[in-house]
Amino acid sequence: QVQLVESGGGLVQAGGSLRLSCAASGRSFSSYSMGWFRQAPGKEREFVAAINWSGGSAYYADSVKGRFTISRDNAKNTVYLQMNSLKPEDTAVYYCAADHGAVPSGTWDYWGQGTQVTVSS
Repeated sequence: QVQLVESGGGLVQAGGSLRLSCAASGRSFSSYSMGWFRQAPGKEREFVAAINWSGGSAYYADSVKGRFTISRDNAKNTVYLQMNSLKPEDTAVYYCAADHGAVPSGTWDYWGQGTQVTVSS
């Protein structure tokens, strides 16, 4: 069992930056792929970014490519999402997720509770 706790959300002006963190419990963190998703009001949850077990490969949605960076620190059991050049359309609840596979498979086994990100124009 893995528990995920997100932090770092908040209110920021357009063009600003935030860094989200997701702390994971359990001894097998370094064997999991990790991902970030978001859900805006009235919309379905969507993929944002993912990273493989070592941090050597990262994947991004087109909407955030070049602005967001996913990274992980396996010694700290933590995955990060650095968000730069934020836009009002980035406003959403951001969720962290874990996949048992070393490479993201598209099947996410564990989810955090989410953290709110609000970008004002």
